[in-house]
Amino acid sequence: MQIHRLTAFQVPIALKKPVRHASHVRHRNDTIILRCVMDDGSFGWGEGLPRPYVTGESIESVWRHLGETHFHPLREQEFNSALEAALAVDRFELADVLPDEGVSVRECFGNAVRCAVEIAVIDAACRAEGCSAGTLILRLCDAGGGSPATEWRDTLDGDPGCGLPDAAPWATPREEVFYSGAVTSMSPARQWLSAIKMRLFGFRHVKVKVGSEGLSDVACLRRVRAVVGKTVDLRLDANEAWHCDDVARRMAPLMKFRPTSLEQPVAHAEVSGLRDVRSEINVPIMLDESLCSTEDAERAIAGGWCDLFNIRLSKCGGLVRSVRLAALARQHRLGYQLGCQVGETGILSAAGRHFACNIPDIRYLEGSFDRFLVRDALTEQDLTFNYGGRAGRLAGPGLGIDVDECRVRALAVRTMELIPGFV
Repeated sequence: MQIHRLTAFQVPIALKKPVRHASHVRHRNDTIILRCVMDDGSFGWGEGLPRPYVTGESIESVWRHLGETHFHPLREQEFNSALEAALAVDRFELADVLPDEGVSVRECFGNAVRCAVEIAVIDAACRAEGCSAGTLILRLCDAGGGSPATEWRDTLDGDPGCGLPDAAPWATPREEVFYSGAVTSMSPARQWLSAIKMRLFGFRHVKVKVGSEGLSDVACLRRVRAVVGKTVDLRLDANEAWHCDDVARRMAPLMKFRPTSLEQPVAHAEVSGLRDVRSEINVPIMLDESLCSTEDAERAIAGGWCDLFNIRLSKCGGLVRSVRLAALARQHRLGYQLGCQVGETGILSAAGRHFACNIPDIRYLEGSFDRFLVRDALTEQDLTFNYGGRAGRLAGPGLGIDVDECRVRALAVRTMELIPGFV
């Protein structure tokens, strides 16, 4: 199989309500949508959400990456399987472009672009092969002799930071998973109302945003814990709001509410100080904004900066790289969750569902908020979780979803042909 056509769309996605945390308020997304067509007519869709404060990407830097990258080498390759196609995209190098003024470059710069391209190619190639994206993930995780994962390792010889750790097969297919709820930064009345929704919907796990100026974290957690009850797992996310020298002080009054983890308490520039913070508080620390690439993961492991990784497909560069991060965490006995970008459409929700239904030991699972949060649905299927956060495995080839192409084109404010098709 070969890639016949690759098209990019800039699609503004409106949210049904603003989402706030300590470092940002979001009313909409500037989303990048990719459509890939294979030479047999099979087509697939991908999505990426640039975040300047996470990967350094804006929608303008994404458009520069797409415009300056020469994608034709991907079209010239022939793939014998969807796995080969996925690995080819993983190895593919984007153009060397500059970020927006004032934004520092990290290894994760370009990950939203890479995620959108990779998922579109995986969706199309899996449809051409007649397998699901979940099957592809299982192949990536099967590290037994002679398996396709051996091919993955072979293609990455000499680059120890990129290979799948050599271990026994570790994927665990399952038919359903359970997503968690979230209480974001909002007024006390809205915190109380959100907590009631968490209880009525039967969530087992709830994330609470802390660290927002003008709001009492103690009062917020008191309200949430009183409403959801003693058995619900509460975890905290500070979104870089604090500094290393005051994390212990800020956490001390919150410990009585029994938080099970603390996500990204400090800015990325201070992340090395979390080694000492871990010895000061009795709560596992999770990295999010500071965990966007294999290089980030290896630095965190070597420095002893965290106990958990927050893996999100868009910020981490797609499915292949996210699987690799989970494998790396397992190898070093760290936990991990699958997070999401606020306002993902059903395309990323579907990709995340395949990850969640095949990667074992995910500590917490976020995403599939589709009809609760996204105003502009792009998929025919409703990917929203059900009562208790329950969601089932997706069937069918590729991502197992149908995207409304007319809707995408109607909403798009910019379109670019990256591979215009065979002449």
